[in-house]
Amino acid sequence: MASATAINTMERRESAAFPVEASAEEDSARARFYALLSRMLARPLDAATLESVRAPTGDDSDFGRAIELLAGSARAATVETATEEFGALFFGMGAGGELLPYGSYYRTGLVYDKPLADLRGDLARLGIGAKAETTEPEDHIAFLCEVTHGLIAGTFGAPRSLGVQREFFRAHLEPWAARFFADLEKAKSARLYAPLGAIGRLLMAIETEGFAADA
Repeated sequence: MASATAINTMERRESAAFPVEASAEEDSARARFYALLSRMLARPLDAATLESVRAPTGDDSDFGRAIELLAGSARAATVETATEEFGALFFGMGAGGELLPYGSYYRTGLVYDKPLADLRGDLARLGIGAKAETTEPEDHIAFLCEVTHGLIAGTFGAPRSLGVQREFFRAHLEPWAARFFADLEKAKSARLYAPLGAIGRLLMAIETEGFAADA
């Protein structure tokens, strides 16, 4: 999965619409937050990643406050407690975790259902595939955030246009990801991950509004 990167506060947009060609600064901010979500939701945190999450500061916006809460929760956590929390939240395929972070499950109530098949078709058209060692289905939220990061940042070749990003978001994140992040935010086991849920929920709202206004 994508590695975590340094995190900066996402500035409030004066207009919700994305410009025809987003600025490098805006794209960089979007890519960083998708990378953060991907890394923290893909696997338990190691010491280096946990340390990087402790550093950011936020402003007085809802997004900024969520960043501050995540950094504070990371400072209070250890690798051991973060690993325990990750397991309690996500090891849910028969193992008792609270959440099933799969698009098919949120959209149809079943895993490995039609949304996953549709996603695999779109990934093939984009020339993107899961790594050979991947054990999770591609509609795992961490994988979708990694793909979106790559579409913005160009890790699968050249950065893809906002039109391509919009189509992928609308097809594979907009229908369910905000609900997943809201569930993560209020999950009983979530302490470190609750503010991450808030960040994800707010990012999905920003993306939905921005792409709607740009259409």
